[in-house]
Amino acid sequence: MADQAAVEEVPVWLEVNGTPLVTWMCTPDLLEELAIGWLAGEGYIESIDEVHLRPCATDLGFWADVAPERVARVQAEGRRPVLASGCGAVNVFLAEPDSIRPVPLRGPPPPTEQMRALFKALFQLGERYRDTGGIHAAALSDGSDLLAHAEDIGRHNAVDKVIGAMFLARRQLAGLGLLVTGRISAELAAKAGRAGLAWIATPSVPSTLAVEIARQTGMVLVGRAVSGQPHLHQP
Repeated sequence: MADQAAVEEVPVWLEVNGTPLVTWMCTPDLLEELAIGWLAGEGYIESIDEVHLRPCATDLGFWADVAPERVARVQAEGRRPVLASGCGAVNVFLAEPDSIRPVPLRGPPPPTEQMRALFKALFQLGERYRDTGGIHAAALSDGSDLLAHAEDIGRHNAVDKVIGAMFLARRQLAGLGLLVTGRISAELAAKAGRAGLAWIATPSVPSTLAVEIARQTGMVLVGRAVSGQPHLHQP
């Protein structure tokens, strides 16, 4: 690790149908994945065919065109602007837990030893973490292997990136699991719930609101996932 290691952080903006919606403070890679994953996690799209994404040639940003009725549906949820529990001052629009479409329980997380093996693989992929010691990571898994991986200064950004990667690859998300290196917050549980994921696991713990969202959307949350006695929160 360098004596003066620092994590790169830049602003990246997104406009949807001509309206500015979000500016991320993020690690500047996998930015198309970030934009697509955010749109999916916020409920604007359910497939890659539902969005036309155009990068700005002179700035770090994107224009997205989506169906106006999808925008109207998101707006109709009446989301409240809140200061999220993620890293830094992150403003998000958090829906009520019962506004997320329920998903049937899609299977349990892998056994403890397999979960530890998945996290070991996740940590081994962490190039930026080894360089700086100050970054989050996320990965999607089928319970046996890691299917998508991303690092970012914000754990919510890392989750958006792996979801976006699966959308761009036209791969199925429903029934997969999510590994994150930080706390499972409400906004992460909401993103995973909309994606139809089966479980989320972390070496840390979930928040109480994340547990409530998971209960309503059929997900299992695994706290202390690499410890001797993981904590399971089941619907």
